[in-house]
Amino acid sequence: MTSPRFAFDRRDFLRVGAAGVIGAGVPFAPKPADASSSGIGRAKSVLLVLLSGGPSQLDMWDPKPDAPAEVRGEFSSINTALPGVSICEHMPKLAEQLARWTILRTMSHVEHNHLLATHVALTGRPTPLPRGGSDLDRVESRNDFPNFAAALDYVRPRNDGIPSGVTLPNYYIEGPLTWPGQHAGFLGPKHDPWQINHDPNDANFRIDSLSLQPGLTAPRLVSRRELLDTINQRPTLKGDGRTTSFAEQQDVAFSLLTSDKVAKAFSIQQEDDATRERYGRNKFGQSLLLSRRLIEAGVPIVQAAMGIVQTWDTHVDNWGRLKNVLLPQLDNGLAALMDDLSASGKLEETMVIVMGEFGRTPRVSVLPGQTVPGRDHWAHAYSGLFAGAGIRGGQVVGATDAIAAYPVTRSWSPADVCTTLFDALGVSHDVALFDPLGRPNHLLNGSVIEPLYSGVAS
Repeated sequence: MTSPRFAFDRRDFLRVGAAGVIGAGVPFAPKPADASSSGIGRAKSVLLVLLSGGPSQLDMWDPKPDAPAEVRGEFSSINTALPGVSICEHMPKLAEQLARWTILRTMSHVEHNHLLATHVALTGRPTPLPRGGSDLDRVESRNDFPNFAAALDYVRPRNDGIPSGVTLPNYYIEGPLTWPGQHAGFLGPKHDPWQINHDPNDANFRIDSLSLQPGLTAPRLVSRRELLDTINQRPTLKGDGRTTSFAEQQDVAFSLLTSDKVAKAFSIQQEDDATRERYGRNKFGQSLLLSRRLIEAGVPIVQAAMGIVQTWDTHVDNWGRLKNVLLPQLDNGLAALMDDLSASGKLEETMVIVMGEFGRTPRVSVLPGQTVPGRDHWAHAYSGLFAGAGIRGGQVVGATDAIAAYPVTRSWSPADVCTTLFDALGVSHDVALFDPLGRPNHLLNGSVIEPLYSGVAS
C-alpha cells in the first residue's frame, strides 16, 4: 500500500490518481459529519510543533531551582518578560517573548510508552492494546483513531487543492515500529494528511509531487482525467465499493495536481537569506519556516516534527543534548516563527501548540551500562506552550508540586487539547466520527482549556 507520505510520480496521471496520492482503496467510505460551528472559532489554522520523545518539563518550562540536586538537574533558570516566572537558561528568546505565550504546566495522562502516548497526543484517545499483545505491538494500524488533520478532513472535506493537513519533515518510524496516531486510522487512506519526508534545510529541497512535470500541462491533465472518468464508468466496475473509494482518491489527486497554492508554499528558496538565518539553517528551524508558509497558503492543520521518534528521549546525556542542540534550535526557530506570525497578523488566527507526548522523571537517573545521567519517561505532569487565535499570552496556567512530579491544580489531558483545538477551529461539539461498524465516536471528548483564554485557573 502506498500513502501520501511518499512523493508521487506525475508522469502518468492514471498511476498517480490510482495509487500515488492517497493510497489503496478501502470498502468503507463514511459520510462527513455535520460541521456546523458552535465553538470559539477564532482559528483558521493550527500548528502543532511536536517534540517527539518527551521533553523535560524540569529542564525547560517548569524549573524547580529550590529542589534537591538530584531533581533540579544541571541547568539554571532565568527571568522572563513575566514578573516572577522563570524558565530554562538556554531559552533566552522564549523568555523575552513570553508575553505571546501561555505555559500550561499541568498536562497529564497515564501512558508512559512512546507509541501509546503518541497516539494519545495526536488523537486525544487512549490506545487499547491488541488482545494478548504487548506495548510494542501497538504500532500504526487502520484501527487507530484518526489524528487531528484526518478528522478535520472528514468533518470539512475540501476540493480546492489545499490539503486539510500536512505533516513534516519525517514520519515517525523506528525499525519495524511505526508510531500510531499519524494518519486517518479507521476513516481510511482518503483522509490521511500529507506527509512530507524531506529536509527543508537541504539545498536541493523540493516537493516534486506538488507540481506538474515539464510537458504535462493542465489541458493534457484534464484530457487524461476525461479518459479516466470514461474507464471508471465501465459496467464491470459499477457497484464495487473499492472502486468508489478509488475514484474519490483520483478526485483528490486531480484537485491537488491542478492547484499551485500549496506548491508555491514549498518553494522555501523564495525566502531571503536573512529570514532563513533567523529561523536557523537546520532541520528544526527550516521546518518551522515551511510550516509558516503552509499556514499562509491556507493549510488548516500543520504538524512540524522537531526530530525523529526519540529525539527528545533523553535517558542519556539529558543536559548535553538539550544545551548543545535541541534547546538552541527550538528557541531560535520559535522566536522567528512568532515574530513573523505577529508581524503579518496571522497569529490572531493561528493556534500554535508546542508539546511532546509526555515529560521526564523528576529524579535524575543513569541507565544500566551508561555513565552519563538523564531522565526517564513521565506522563503524570508535563508542560506545553500555547499561543495565538485568542489565547491570552503572558501567563502560566497550572502548577506542579515541588519536584514537578504531579499537578497541584487541575490537570489537562490530550483529550482536552483535542477539544480546545477543534473548538478554536469552530467545529461543533456534537460532531461524531463513524467507524467501519457504524458506531459514532465523538470528536470533542474533553473540555476546552478555558484558562488559556481567560487567564483564570479552573
